[in-house]
Amino acid sequence: MFRIEPKKSEVVSFIVNGQLKEVILKGPNQTLAEVLRIKLDMTGTKESCQCGECGACTVLVEGEPVLSCSTLAIAVRGKRITTIEGLAEGGVLHPIQQAFIDSGASQCGFCTPGMILMAKVLLDENPEPTEDQIKEHLGGNLCRCTGYVKIIEAVQLAAKTMKSVGA
Repeated sequence: MFRIEPKKSEVVSFIVNGQLKEVILKGPNQTLAEVLRIKLDMTGTKESCQCGECGACTVLVEGEPVLSCSTLAIAVRGKRITTIEGLAEGGVLHPIQQAFIDSGASQCGFCTPGMILMAKVLLDENPEPTEDQIKEHLGGNLCRCTGYVKIIEAVQLAAKTMKSVGA
């Protein structure tokens, strides 16, 4: 019988928010959320359920939404990762981030990073979504504070803003 010994540690690299980052994984089971929050001090990525059910930990990997609490960091080595911290440019909030503030959609703020990143994916694919399309797209992201009304309003406001500025 063959037995493969797991590596005790391994250096992996990612491009996080446009910057090359190298980290030492202490084993193959470290999640992307752990690496982002603990090793890279990017605490905008939230860990809530830790089982891929709530969407609070959503980040973008190569532009696609990924639940970082249930994604192994080693599985995305070499990939482009965008966190909530990576949306703002030059100290200016992304229109979606600003819309969440302007609409009062960030009550406790815990779900907000995942909601905003999911909204970005939606608006990149569909710049003029209907209310039902917004609800469907954000359906995997749970908010425990609101009735989602302000969140939907924020996405609608962001869509209008982005259309007017050509973003």
